[in-house]
Amino acid sequence: MKNETHGVEIEIQPRAILVSLVTQNDKRAGVNADGSMQELVSLAKTAGVEVLEQVIQNKEKPDFRWFIGKGKVEEIHILMDSLDANSVIFDQELSGAQVRNLEAALDAKIIDRTQLILDIFAQRAKTREGIIQVELAQHSYLLPRLSGQGSNLSRLGGGIGTRGPGESKLETDRRHIRTRITDLKRQLEEVTRHRTLYRERRKKSGAVQVALVGYTNAGKSTLLKQLTDADVYIQDQLFATLDPTSRNLDLPGGKTVVLTDTVGFIQNLPHDLIAAFRATLEEVNEADLILHVVDASSEMRDEHMKVVDDLLQELGSDTKQHVVLYNKTDMCTPEQLEMLPDDETHMRISAYKESDLERILNVIQDQLAGGIKTYRIPAERGDLISQLYQFSSVLEQEYEENDALIKVEINAVDYEKYGYRLQEYEIK
Repeated sequence: MKNETHGVEIEIQPRAILVSLVTQNDKRAGVNADGSMQELVSLAKTAGVEVLEQVIQNKEKPDFRWFIGKGKVEEIHILMDSLDANSVIFDQELSGAQVRNLEAALDAKIIDRTQLILDIFAQRAKTREGIIQVELAQHSYLLPRLSGQGSNLSRLGGGIGTRGPGESKLETDRRHIRTRITDLKRQLEEVTRHRTLYRERRKKSGAVQVALVGYTNAGKSTLLKQLTDADVYIQDQLFATLDPTSRNLDLPGGKTVVLTDTVGFIQNLPHDLIAAFRATLEEVNEADLILHVVDASSEMRDEHMKVVDDLLQELGSDTKQHVVLYNKTDMCTPEQLEMLPDDETHMRISAYKESDLERILNVIQDQLAGGIKTYRIPAERGDLISQLYQFSSVLEQEYEENDALIKVEINAVDYEKYGYRLQEYEIK
């Protein structure tokens, strides 16, 4: 938030009370209210909010007018006065009318979970594509809520919940917002077209892709850095990195694959955000192998894994070959470690342990390995020989007259995708 004194803008630290509503449906569904609240605390701190107090209300169903009960609203108002709070952040998504009613009753800025996540993404986005995606999601979220946000946006400028679109007339007028959404979608389509062309070039080059996926703060970026020496931003916070990063990864057998770090997932990820980031998230669909990175030390490990599995299913990537990496084992208790499987497709690892990194490389190689093929390629066709090295693991190579005899190990997926180019040179 910002305040103006003698013409000088002064940044005001958002000081918030966090509120969550637990309904009977939530209880029947086994929702972990305490875990969700702790995640909201982490989200708020990531967004630069000072968390003053946490309030959880149990209620049969949400109140149409206030979301929480009227008595709880009055209780929060008293609490705000005593703590000098200027914001209230809800763990669920609110309607425009509920925001308007709560804002009037509490005389404070009202932020819901979706708006908070969008704000964090707005802080994190660095590339043109990321910035466009976040702004599109923010406008899509704001459009149906204009009636509930008007005084909020005009009375409290800047700060949490207003990064990106902001609070000018452009963003509070439906016609202008729809025009902006149309423009952003056009820009995003152009960026997506370039991404598609880039994917096609990678396919033609025979590049094999491995994608790192996982819940936010599971350690994906750390693993990318440790495996490839990538210069990526790493912090112990939610959504430390937003834009996907790809780096070449050399396997023990000499094959090089492309390792991509994707945006972290989170429960109740805003639908507008999923829609805006679909082109980025669908990088996972192009992967030949998925590495699902899990924070093994988290008390909500199983819930986090389900969130990732559900989103992969939504993207159509759930049937892809994948390996689960239980990361942060150095932070686990002996009891936690005992509960973790450790086999060909499940590994207990620490991203900072050299022996574990070597195991990961070998597992990737094994998962991508397959049948043995032998090719006789004219020595002058260095381009074909080079491609063979890219999409397979070369076991032997020797020369006979003017031909190169190459024995390789190649998995069925790669053989189907790239082997057709060399079929005339294959020795049956």
